[in-house]
Amino acid sequence: MTDNLVLNMDEYLPLRDVVFNTLREAILKGELKPGERLMEMHLANKLGVSRTPIREAIRMLEQEGLAVTIPRKGAQVAKMTEKDLQDVLEVRAALDELAVKCAFDRMTQDQVEELKKAMKKFEEATKTDDVRLIVETDEAFHNVIYRAANNPKLEAIVNNSREQMYRYRYEYVKDSSIYKQLIAEHKAIIEGFEKRDISFIKKIVQTHLENQMDAVRVVIREQS
Repeated sequence: MTDNLVLNMDEYLPLRDVVFNTLREAILKGELKPGERLMEMHLANKLGVSRTPIREAIRMLEQEGLAVTIPRKGAQVAKMTEKDLQDVLEVRAALDELAVKCAFDRMTQDQVEELKKAMKKFEEATKTDDVRLIVETDEAFHNVIYRAANNPKLEAIVNNSREQMYRYRYEYVKDSSIYKQLIAEHKAIIEGFEKRDISFIKKIVQTHLENQMDAVRVVIREQS
């Protein structure tokens, strides 16, 4: 479905990043389908660039788990699998549990207020049709907790795993019927920090991830 591709130029970004963002958005929106080939020459002609930034962008997509190169076939949009979903969310669950534990001991009142503001921004974003904004504000909410953990090593690992999570998070929030539930879970997390109930917070965070896994698993099965 590359006929609809248009390069989203940004004078402040290197060309490879512009190409990467364009292809990434097309994959996440479903304009480039799982299994669809990413032919360098075709994409270069379509976007009006040389093959070099295309090649570099494809490598970046591979790092994010959005593309895969198959011997003798070349690069293609990676398919989502239940195994990949489970692997990614198992790692994320372990990181979130540690982050919550550290944040529980170290979160300041200012950070609690920051968490509330982040929740409000997410709630406002859900009233739009901008899936990317919804994903970003959801991430921003959780980032407050990661920063409150005050563990730079943990935060770095979370940031490195973020790309692997993004596609599944994006698929999850495409469904507007879950927004009310997500908002309620965010509010419950804040309530847990305010009431100083670590067990309650861990349970909500676990439920948060399990709901995401169940919803995305349905999407993967529908695409199979």
